[in-house]
Amino acid sequence: MERDKPDQSEEEGFVHPDAAMDAALSWLFTLQAEPNDRQLRTAFEAWRQADAANARAFATVAEAWELPEMDMVAGEVALRAGHVALDRKPVAIDGGRRKRKVWSRAVLAAAAAILIAVCVQQYPALMLRWQADYITATGMRDEIMLPDGSRMILNTASAVALDFEGGRRAVSLLGGEAFFDVVPDPARPFTVAAAFSSVEVKGTAFSVRTETDHDVVVLERGHVDVTRPAAPGEKVALEPGESVTATNTRLSAVEKMDTATALAWLNGRVIFRDRPFGEVLQEIGRYHSPPVIVANTRLRQVRINGNYRLEDPERAIRSLATAAGASVTRLPGGILILR
Repeated sequence: MERDKPDQSEEEGFVHPDAAMDAALSWLFTLQAEPNDRQLRTAFEAWRQADAANARAFATVAEAWELPEMDMVAGEVALRAGHVALDRKPVAIDGGRRKRKVWSRAVLAAAAAILIAVCVQQYPALMLRWQADYITATGMRDEIMLPDGSRMILNTASAVALDFEGGRRAVSLLGGEAFFDVVPDPARPFTVAAAFSSVEVKGTAFSVRTETDHDVVVLERGHVDVTRPAAPGEKVALEPGESVTATNTRLSAVEKMDTATALAWLNGRVIFRDRPFGEVLQEIGRYHSPPVIVANTRLRQVRINGNYRLEDPERAIRSLATAAGASVTRLPGGILILR
C-alpha cells in the first residue's frame, strides 16, 4: 500500500502549506527516529519516486538538514523519539550527501520550516518545564515532601507548580495526576488548582487528575470542597470514598468510588473490574511512552478484569492482550500493534 507520508499523531502540530514539503519534513523526522527500519525506508522510497515534486521537496529538506545549525534540531528529534543518541544522521539520496558552499533560498526556507516544526512540537513540553517545580517522566512516580510537611506523590507524566510564600499553601497541577496527604492547619487552607477545578482542604488525603477536557478529584479520607474557577459559587463537598468530575461547564454529581482501585497507582499497580478493553488500554498506555495501536476494533469492547503492575507497562499490555484474545506485534522503538 502506497503511503503519502508517515502516520502522525492526533496533535498534528506544524503543517507546511506545501503538501509535498510537509510530507518531506515528516519523512525526514521519521527516518531520523528510525534510521534502520527497512520497511519504513521502502515506504519512503515509494513515496519519493511516486512524484517528482516529492523527490524535489525531500532533496531540499535533506540538504537543509546538513546545515551546521541543525545539530540542535537533531537533538530535539532524538529526544522526542526517545533515543539516547543525539547525533545527527545524514540522509542519503541517490548515492550520497551533497555539499554546497552557498545555501539556496529554498534550502534556507526548508531549514526554517524544520526549526518551526520541531519548536511547535516541543513548545508545550518546554512551557511545562519552565512553569513546573516538579515534573515526572512517563512511567515514573515521585514522592515530595512539601514545605509545610504535607506529602505529595506525582504519578506518571505529571507536573506541578508550588506557592508556599507568605503563609500560602497552594499547588497548581499543570498536568497529569497527584496525590496529597495534607498536614492539618485550620488557619491555612491547602488548595490545589487544576485545569477545571480548585480543591480546598484543611487536612486530608485526596488525588486530583487533570485531562484535556476534565479533572477528577478522589477523596481517600477527610473532607474537601471542590469548585470551578469559572463559577466559584458552584461547590461540591466530598466525603471519604467519593469523587467528582469537573469540566469547563459543570461539576458532576458525586459518585461513590473504590479508593483502593482508584488509587492503586500509589502502590505501583492498576486495577480494573469489568471495564472495556479500550479504556483499560488507554489507562495503562499512560505509563508506556511508545504508541500502542489497536488494529482490531472488536477488542475495544471486550470487558476486562485485572490487576497489573506498572513497573513494566509493556508486560502489562501483553497480559492485557492475552486476556482479550489479542496478539501483539512489537515494532522498532517499542511501538505495539494489537490484533
